[in-house]
Amino acid sequence: MTEKYFNVGKVVNTHGIKGEVKVVKITDFEERFKPGSILYWVSPNGDITEELEVSSYRTHKNFHMLRFKGYDSINDVERFKGGTLKVTEEQLTPLAEGEYYYYEIIGSTVVTDEGEELGVIKEVLAPGANDVWVVERKKGKDLLIPYIDDVVRTVDIHNKKVTIQPMEGLLD
Repeated sequence: MTEKYFNVGKVVNTHGIKGEVKVVKITDFEERFKPGSILYWVSPNGDITEELEVSSYRTHKNFHMLRFKGYDSINDVERFKGGTLKVTEEQLTPLAEGEYYYYEIIGSTVVTDEGEELGVIKEVLAPGANDVWVVERKKGKDLLIPYIDDVVRTVDIHNKKVTIQPMEGLLD
């Protein structure tokens, strides 16, 4: 059986000469990057996976700066650029009720409380106070659904179905 991996960051560049990499975070869990954490680097084309242990972590200008145990020079980490950092399914943290991992939401069909099918969630954005779910419609522009109680009524992750009560102007 192949292991399931989940994205937590993308290596966008190296930083300095001592093996630090610049990462764009794709997770709400900062603890994924704490020293001692195990991450899996996957090459851009997906053919190589390598286990890495975080040895240091800091933030710098909206980036997450990581170093890995045993990778102490820019020459050791140069090849990580463009790759993705992932965790295994076993490393996922249990969530509170009403919280979901992106992979559980993406691909869900969105319907109104009156049964009208609106489209499928293709992306989750986290711009600020609440997430925004991007719904790809069969025709027309994508629909942006704010993940707030007034709009999102039910989320059925097992059947990949989300029911919403559209607020005024949402479907225009």
